[in-house]
Amino acid sequence: MMSAIDAHIHLDMYDEEIAKTIIAELDASQVQALIAVSRHLDSCKATKQLKSLAPDRIFAAYGFHPEQELPTETKLQALIDWMTEHASDMIAVGEIGLPYYTRHEVEEAGKPFDVAPYIQLLERFLQLAAQWDKPVVLHAVYEDAKIVCDLLVKYGLKRAHFHWFKGSDETVERMIAAGYYISITPDVLYEEEIRTLVRNYPLELMMVETDGPWPFEGPFAGEETHPRMIHAVIEQIAELKGKSAQETTVILLQNTYQFYQLS
Repeated sequence: MMSAIDAHIHLDMYDEEIAKTIIAELDASQVQALIAVSRHLDSCKATKQLKSLAPDRIFAAYGFHPEQELPTETKLQALIDWMTEHASDMIAVGEIGLPYYTRHEVEEAGKPFDVAPYIQLLERFLQLAAQWDKPVVLHAVYEDAKIVCDLLVKYGLKRAHFHWFKGSDETVERMIAAGYYISITPDVLYEEEIRTLVRNYPLELMMVETDGPWPFEGPFAGEETHPRMIHAVIEQIAELKGKSAQETTVILLQNTYQFYQLS
């Protein structure tokens, strides 16, 4: 088994001792590194602390996850100030995006949902990413992805990583043409929608992730999500692409190094 990189994990959302165990087990798990994303200011600080335990293996992204209540202007400014202070420490701005699941939950309950403030918030982070010359880690699926693609063009951002992406054929074609990356989770082993996406998206624009501690079904039902699961993801991608697991591992690893400009 060759080593690989988990390109999207919420390390701070694990129990602290479990997170430390995951870090300690990286070599045994054949995992070279983790791209650890953040959700808000406290999450950013926790991610930074975890990064300090293995600074050459954990690469931190700082941002504000869209599937939560909007921050007050005071809290947002505190986050932006902190990110500005630690811009040299972060590998990317993320996780940022639009609240697809929250919006649909609210609308299904028969209530209105105003997405405009979330778009405005996303624009602020995209402006910062452009200013800092950082890639962005995006939570943007289905119709939201089209909006985000428009905003990426608006702010001249070319290094975009759409994690756990789902979307229309039209949006997929647009993302491929723009050279945007996606990352594939363990649900590729049992979700036909994701398997189809893997068949259609270029391997050269692909990474692998767990989005841990998010739980999975299928062969992973009941298991705590762990970075070592990416090896099963790679094997499935290889099968869907008609390539060897070794060749696929090398390409996915190179993609992650290239996108995040890892040394």
